[in-house]
Amino acid sequence: MAGITDAEFLNKVIPYGFDAVTLGGYSLDEKTIEASQKIIERGRKEFHFELEEIIPHMESEVNKIKEIHPDVSVSANVRSINPEPIIEASKIKNLDIIELNCHCRQEEITSIGCGQEMLKRTDLADFISQIADNAESEVSVKIRANVGGIDTLEIAKTIEDAGADYLHLDAMDPNVFDADWKLLENVCKNTDIRVIGNNSIDSADKIKKMYLCGVYGFSIARAIISGTLNFDISNF
Repeated sequence: MAGITDAEFLNKVIPYGFDAVTLGGYSLDEKTIEASQKIIERGRKEFHFELEEIIPHMESEVNKIKEIHPDVSVSANVRSINPEPIIEASKIKNLDIIELNCHCRQEEITSIGCGQEMLKRTDLADFISQIADNAESEVSVKIRANVGGIDTLEIAKTIEDAGADYLHLDAMDPNVFDADWKLLENVCKNTDIRVIGNNSIDSADKIKKMYLCGVYGFSIARAIISGTLNFDISNF
């Protein structure tokens, strides 16, 4: 939830039972920063910082969470044309996970080859490997399922083979307002990477259904956008 998930928001929702949270998404290089500005100009929420400001800001946000919730894992979702800024961001003190955004579908981001457009890069495996081999935190890759022309399972295997620690899978089914449960289960059964399942979780029953697919964990966005949660996640 770009433009929303900052430290203030996350500190407010952690007490509902979350043991990991994600800041961002953040743009880390000149092209993605410019794209973020364009998104803001058309009225959509987005985080936007100048190049020299972004790493200090991220470090400050991480520490705001850790000071109150030291046992909660903190991830930062980031975008960049090249892996080097992502590697640099992984060095932020107290940051547990750096997450490569291969998920955003805003035209300003995809037009520069970032977000879900990264799934079409022929060098995606090398891109992720460079991050995984040099990062000072764990590495996650967030993707959107069922992107046109992309085999989600094959991409999941590529991400696993490249050395990422987590696959954050938005199991979007473009034909229904629900997760693609069969695809999620297929990915979990045919990879060994830790899969974080995402999409359409609006009840405890949906969490149970997701775990039955074989996920390592789950993530929630829209259900908690108000800063509250109307179902119990404490048993998961």
